[in-house]
Amino acid sequence: MKKSIFILLGAALLSVPIYGQDSGIPFQNTIRIEQGDSHEVIIEKAAHVVPTPNQLDALRNEFIAFIHFGPNTFTRMEWGNGMEDPKVFDLKELDTDQWCEAMKAAGMKMVIITVKHHDGFVLWQSRYTKHGIMSSGFEGGKGDILKELSASCQKYGLKLGIYLSPADLYQIESPDGLYGNLSKYTKRTIPREVPGRPFANKKKFEFVVDDYNEYFLNQLFEVLTEYGPIHEVWFDGAHPKRKGGQTYNYHAWKELIQALAPNAVIFGREGVRWCGNEAGGTRPTEWNVIPYQANPDTMSNFADMTDPVLGDREKLYQGKFLHYQQAETNTSIREGWFYRDDTHQKVRSADDVFDIYERAVGGNSTFLLNIPPNRDGKFSPADVNALVETGKRIRETYGTDLFDGAQGPKQLLDGKEDTYLLLDGANKEFVITTPSAVTINRIMLQEAVATHSERVEKFAIDAWIGGAWKEIAVSTNIGYKRILRFPEVTTDKLRFRLLESRLIPAVSHISAHYYTSRPPQLSFKQDVNGLVTIEPKLQDFGWNPHGQNAAGNLNVGYTIYYTTDGTEPGETSAEYKEPIKTDRGELKAVAVLKGERGAVHSERLGLAKKDWKLIGASSETKRRPATAAFDAKPGTYWQSEEGTLPLYIAIDLGSVQTLNGFAYTPQTRNSEGMMAKGVIKVSEDGKNWKEVENFEFGNLINDPSKRYHYFKKPVSTRYVRVEATEIAAGGKEVSMAELDLL
Repeated sequence: MKKSIFILLGAALLSVPIYGQDSGIPFQNTIRIEQGDSHEVIIEKAAHVVPTPNQLDALRNEFIAFIHFGPNTFTRMEWGNGMEDPKVFDLKELDTDQWCEAMKAAGMKMVIITVKHHDGFVLWQSRYTKHGIMSSGFEGGKGDILKELSASCQKYGLKLGIYLSPADLYQIESPDGLYGNLSKYTKRTIPREVPGRPFANKKKFEFVVDDYNEYFLNQLFEVLTEYGPIHEVWFDGAHPKRKGGQTYNYHAWKELIQALAPNAVIFGREGVRWCGNEAGGTRPTEWNVIPYQANPDTMSNFADMTDPVLGDREKLYQGKFLHYQQAETNTSIREGWFYRDDTHQKVRSADDVFDIYERAVGGNSTFLLNIPPNRDGKFSPADVNALVETGKRIRETYGTDLFDGAQGPKQLLDGKEDTYLLLDGANKEFVITTPSAVTINRIMLQEAVATHSERVEKFAIDAWIGGAWKEIAVSTNIGYKRILRFPEVTTDKLRFRLLESRLIPAVSHISAHYYTSRPPQLSFKQDVNGLVTIEPKLQDFGWNPHGQNAAGNLNVGYTIYYTTDGTEPGETSAEYKEPIKTDRGELKAVAVLKGERGAVHSERLGLAKKDWKLIGASSETKRRPATAAFDAKPGTYWQSEEGTLPLYIAIDLGSVQTLNGFAYTPQTRNSEGMMAKGVIKVSEDGKNWKEVENFEFGNLINDPSKRYHYFKKPVSTRYVRVEATEIAAGGKEVSMAELDLL
């Protein structure tokens, strides 16, 4: 059976033949599940949910950048309080060309800048506030970072997006602030005219809103009309403080965005969604057709996108609407979203960034990587080096298709998005034959999601080796793009087998690639005696048909070298052969493979814990004792009972030690008990305590990574007490996977 539907892609109306579809369900971005729909009908509807043209363009961006820049860059805080003097933004120079050159080298296609973070400080010359760059010393108060970035984006061919935080601590904390001021909803004209600052764009809008929503709409109007085309508007659900029952009028915001930036997707609403964490984690199966309990077009609240599974069949059966909404896998190249320093703040290696790229882009999502500029208005050298090297690897690996000149279904090999192979009836596999044998370790596949949704649920790839087919990879869905990674094979023939699907899938692309093995990333494990084991960092490559998952399987013949005196390790340094006895200072190690150096892994190691004893804790649970906080096993953790803050743990180190700081490793089984703020104390007798310093760790729930706090000056003591004075998300109990003293 054959019939045609019409679907709008960009500005062109295309007639697309659809084979084997006799249900009459039209392809739509959102489809309602009716009461009484059977499971079969629900799956049939899911197979007809497609991206909008804007969503499809956003998917094609694949690798994009985030920029967090503002007062926090200078105060070294993750979240400001909104009351910072704008003059703390002590920027002397700015080089947005350098930003864009590095992002372009990485292969990024768009940059999203935080033109206003939660502190309310704005990075453009807004008409509606003085809390921003206009009140700083930068260019005598005349500077405009958004304007300069927009010009650099046009110069380097990058798209531009903006992150305008709905939360605004300046408007919350100021006596005459607009946030939560209990103003009435009345009809307001957007934009509000300001004498001497006319708009070139003469459009007018009327909305029934309160003071804060009017303020927000006026600022949206500015950034959407005066800085070139905007391709993404990024919202989050952060509410650092609530006041006066303030609500956000997303429907008015959306109407304004769609009118002024018709090519933009909206992150956080129905356009693009969060991946569920801020650590670069990816789901093994990321479906972009997902269920909603209410119409996503009219929802007022953010939907919860943190479940480990979002779009499998069982989840779809529970929904009331089916909606296409791709994920952005977001994380930062540095610890934290803002720049702090080039000494203690860790920077991801190119190994790490490239790995996330393959998992995110090759896992049916977009990779959003934050690069925070430093206090000189530039990306730091370590960040630039990682970006340039990542781009080099992407081009070297995916710039060459080893199926070039191969025989097979033309629709899959012609490089065109709008041609595809329908896997219907008995036609559930295809074979690609190359003119001669090729060595590969990557396969890339794509479905025709624009015209046929995402339908493949499980498939396998076989290679013809030694006169027989050998399965080399098994995967679940494909969607917009799936990258398979596996140990290298040499063959002249590969076979695709469809194992499970929703209706008839349309596969539009297959290509083969080779990634040249690099020395592996390294990791350290320290036991209670201070002995440190150096080994390859384990990575989940997603293919795993026979249990292989360690990086060591793909990097054979490397040698590890290390230093303990802070110098850079190399082939003249000590060779690692067995665990090292070191519990002071910074350990650095590098793997070398065939003369090529890998990424240097460095870590400030804590003191040996074999003589430590617990002398007190506010409380503990039966399965999570306080001693688990210093057993050198990050998989175990101390969990207190609920209680009144502060909650504490006190330890006898066994002898007097000189301390320069400490590290806190949160437990990651759930988000309970994350220690957001606290105080560290010392004692001469374990009874009378003296405060050393307060500490603060931001964004732990979304990024529960090991955190460091360095003292302003060393302190000598035998007894240490750590008190938690604030728990993330308002918790009343504290947890700790590991405490390290430096």
